[in-house]
Amino acid sequence: MKIRAKELTDKERIETLDALYTAAGTVHGREAMKLFLRDVLTESERIMIGRRILIARHILKGSQADDIAEALHVGYDTIYRVERWLQDQFPGYERAVEEMEKEFKKRQDAQEDKRMYATSTLYRLKKKYPMHFLLFPWPQSHKKTEQKKQGGSK
Repeated sequence: MKIRAKELTDKERIETLDALYTAAGTVHGREAMKLFLRDVLTESERIMIGRRILIARHILKGSQADDIAEALHVGYDTIYRVERWLQDQFPGYERAVEEMEKEFKKRQDAQEDKRMYATSTLYRLKKKYPMHFLLFPWPQSHKKTEQKKQGGSK
């Protein structure tokens, strides 16, 4: 039997949401959370939540509504609703986006570390014998190459 949120008493609503939040809070790790959400929410609900988080991410980066609508193929109502939630000081979205950015950065760093380990003998030596590089972290030729990649010159 389907029950609408408006039909619940305040006590029932609090109990229901508390059960959900407690269950979600006990799940640790990406894979466990993935399994939990897959079991609890339909695919459509998971996608809707994910898209709202992506919209919040774009808003926090300073993207315009037109750009977000075009990039994510969402309506302006959804964008403005998420923007209103962010402006109304609902910290959940911002916190989720901040943690997500940290996770993406960790993944990117790990990928870069694997790439460097596979392609650079010097990098492998530095990983294996870090104390040998304590006084002289990188040779001068490597520093110059890195500066050229970053666009700076010394």
